[in-house]
Amino acid sequence: MHGHYEAEGGDSAFAFEGNWREFAPIAFTNLLLTIVTLGIYRFWATTRERQYLWSRSRFVDERLEWAGTGKELFLGFLIVLALFGIPYFIVSFGAQALIARGYEALGGALFLGALVAIFYLMGVARFRALRYRLSRTRWRGIRGGSDDNGFVFGLSYMWKTVVAWVPFGLLVPWSMTSLWNERWGKMSFGPYGFEAHAEAGNIFGRYLLFYLAPFVLFIGGAIMAGMGMLAGYGIGGEDGMAVGGVFGIIGLFLFFYLGLGLIAVAFYAKFYREVVGATRWKDLEFSFEASTLDWVKLLLGDALLVVLTLGIGLIFLSYRHWKFFMTHMEARGEIMLDELTQSTTKTVKHGEGLLDAFDMGAI
Repeated sequence: MHGHYEAEGGDSAFAFEGNWREFAPIAFTNLLLTIVTLGIYRFWATTRERQYLWSRSRFVDERLEWAGTGKELFLGFLIVLALFGIPYFIVSFGAQALIARGYEALGGALFLGALVAIFYLMGVARFRALRYRLSRTRWRGIRGGSDDNGFVFGLSYMWKTVVAWVPFGLLVPWSMTSLWNERWGKMSFGPYGFEAHAEAGNIFGRYLLFYLAPFVLFIGGAIMAGMGMLAGYGIGGEDGMAVGGVFGIIGLFLFFYLGLGLIAVAFYAKFYREVVGATRWKDLEFSFEASTLDWVKLLLGDALLVVLTLGIGLIFLSYRHWKFFMTHMEARGEIMLDELTQSTTKTVKHGEGLLDAFDMGAI
């Protein structure tokens, strides 16, 4: 690995070179086998998807490689089921039994404890899933990972999320950026660790717009509904006012939910630009160039694909989302190829069972 790579304009450091026609046979075969096996095959289906998507994704001068297996994902699922799933159901049943026998306080405390445990495990899941995916991603034969087990991050996830919502949710941007920085700061790829220094202040304006939007949109929508009723009254009297009121209420809901959704997309677009742009790997700086309009096009395309195919299009969403992220990712800086060595982090033996159990994340 002699030489170096310098990314300063020109061709993009990231590229996706696949197409949906290649992906379609994989997606449909996965769907059929998952149905036939009553869902068990989905672990191997995920592996086949990732093998294709990674193999069509180029970073600098070489394509990525997915080295994970369906067996690892299945094993991770079984571990979660044995260690957390079954005990949770036992505890929940026990809590209901105690409440039924008149021990409301003890039953309630037991059930609350189970919820707190799930809250904690959600944070651990996010950390360990990223660790697993980095450890199974190969580039020029090099992998990533982390020696951290994620248990401390689980505690951070809990208290930072709680603190974020205590002042009426105003610290959510701080919580989101802080958790991103902490999680990526404990990851590495090859011999170098990642650094992340996202600033909550850079996204607070967009968040405040989203935060205040329900009040503004509701008032604006209510005014529109009132004008519709007045217009209907002017045209057809009381009957016209009733019709105008119905259309006004429909317009109110559309105006509110579509407007709020658009502002939420604008916030997340800004969030990803901020956190990715604040992440470094050695001398390489990353950026995510997707605008709000790009996100809107992606989500509208997803919705139309699913609706027009009566739900079958769901099998193509992983392809669309991966292509979207690879297409809009960029990197600037210098990589000394002759200095790259293999990661010394431990290789985990099972997949992201916790994340899969909580249905978080896509790829």
